[in-house]
Amino acid sequence: MIKMLLPRLVLFRKEVVQLWKAFWAAETPLYLKAATLFVAFYLINPLDIIPDVIPFVGWVDDIVLVPLMVSWIVSRLPVPARVYAGKYGKTVDGRARRV
Repeated sequence: MIKMLLPRLVLFRKEVVQLWKAFWAAETPLYLKAATLFVAFYLINPLDIIPDVIPFVGWVDDIVLVPLMVSWIVSRLPVPARVYAGKYGKTVDGRARRV
C-alpha cells in the first residue's frame, strides 16, 4: 500500500509547488487563481462535505478531494510559450494564416 501512495504523495508535493508558482504568475487565468483560493479555503474551512468531527471518515474527504482538486487545476495551467520554446525548440502559436 505504501508503494502505491508514495509516488502519488511525491506528485502531489510537486503539484502544490507548481500551483504556488503559477498563482503568482501573470500568465495564469483568474479562474484558476480563484480555484486555487477555493482549495485552500476548503482545506481550512470547518464546513466540509463530510464533517471532520466524524472520526476518520471526516478526514477522508480532505485526503481525497484536495489532491484531486489540485491535480485538476494543475492540468489546466497554461504553458507559457517562452518557457516551452526554450526547452523544446520552436513552438506553433496556434494562429494559422492563408497565403
